[in-house]
Amino acid sequence: MPTGIIESLDHEARGVTRLDGKTVFVEGALPGECVEYACYRRKPSYELARTLQILASSPQRETPRCPHFGVCGGCSMQHLDPQAQVAAKQRLLEDNLWHLGRIKADQLYAPIYGQPWGYRYRARLSVRLVPKKGGVLVGFHEKRSSYVADMKQCEILPSHLSAMLLPLRELIGALSIRDRLPQIEVAIGERMTALVLRILEALDPADEALLRDFADRHAVVFYLQPQGPATAYRFYPLDGPQLSYRLPDFAVEHAFLPTEFTQVNHAINRVLVRRALALLDPQAGERIADMFCGLGNFTLPIARSGARVLGVEGSAELVRRATENAAANGLDILAEYRLANLFETTPDSLAALGCFDKMLIDPPREGALELIKSLDADGPRRIVYISCSPATLARDAGILVAQKHYRLRGAGVVNMFPQTSHVESIALFERMPAS
Repeated sequence: MPTGIIESLDHEARGVTRLDGKTVFVEGALPGECVEYACYRRKPSYELARTLQILASSPQRETPRCPHFGVCGGCSMQHLDPQAQVAAKQRLLEDNLWHLGRIKADQLYAPIYGQPWGYRYRARLSVRLVPKKGGVLVGFHEKRSSYVADMKQCEILPSHLSAMLLPLRELIGALSIRDRLPQIEVAIGERMTALVLRILEALDPADEALLRDFADRHAVVFYLQPQGPATAYRFYPLDGPQLSYRLPDFAVEHAFLPTEFTQVNHAINRVLVRRALALLDPQAGERIADMFCGLGNFTLPIARSGARVLGVEGSAELVRRATENAAANGLDILAEYRLANLFETTPDSLAALGCFDKMLIDPPREGALELIKSLDADGPRRIVYISCSPATLARDAGILVAQKHYRLRGAGVVNMFPQTSHVESIALFERMPAS
């Protein structure tokens, strides 16, 4: 079997080495290690491989905390020291900015990171009836597979939810529709845990009794979702706390439904919002845009500063929820929301929103290409860009700098998903004076 010295990590946390001029991506290998590996996929320009034996180990190697690591596809970096994970993500951000955007940040911000375990307050768990494995499986998919991992615990879920995995298997195995329930959506708020069951057939009375008993014993709230996310409804208990998360620094609390997008890591989100607001520096009297605003995660803190803010979002349901949250927090005078598909932004549609002193952009993985291209010479003097994809951030940053006369003042990573290769980041752009 071939051996190689690992040079770096790629965007999926695979070690990178070379064999006869061809790049080889080796799962389970870390920079600086000498490993023996076996290829499982060969392409003309690269190969994919898995580690067979570590001949020389990295001092940054850790013993994975979870017994399912390597089989479960939920984590890819448990074998790497948590601080080294953050450093690797920072290097990936820098590499993307330079190689894809041809730019460097004036300043690299200190990374935002926190507790590496038990942080995941949102999750989508797959459910599969597998008689050969003893019944129902509940968990994440296996690596490179549609199979559901045989999970008995999960270290990135909060402890009470991890302890619930086996009882959930027993519960679903006892239902009449055990083979017609493919998914459980999990959402944890300040005062409750919601479990959304995706049901392809109606429950019978015995099923309903089992759910009620489980909810009482484990202090959870069941929702049922017979079709798309909009069909999800609260089943049991009907009374009690609603889902919400707080931003104490800004005296803001956001209510949300379990099928609506919120950040998975509440603790890191609080630090991220604090950093974003410090960079944006909203002032009373300014007019600020919050693009891809969602529930108003950044909109309401901006409004709390005294600035007028327009949140723009492509989902009517999220616009409605954000408007309700603004009113509930006493910020509806300063915060307003508008429905618009920002992926189809044009110079005219952007101009119709009016002039903005500053702008915050928080797009999905696709980035904000059409929005960036639509900015004109009178665009906002400061832009804070929150990204969940270093590649699309680099692409958009390249346009902002090369074509729109902005300067990349600073950038840094946000470790929203410890133990995984997912990279979030934040960047600050300032418009340069016309030459």
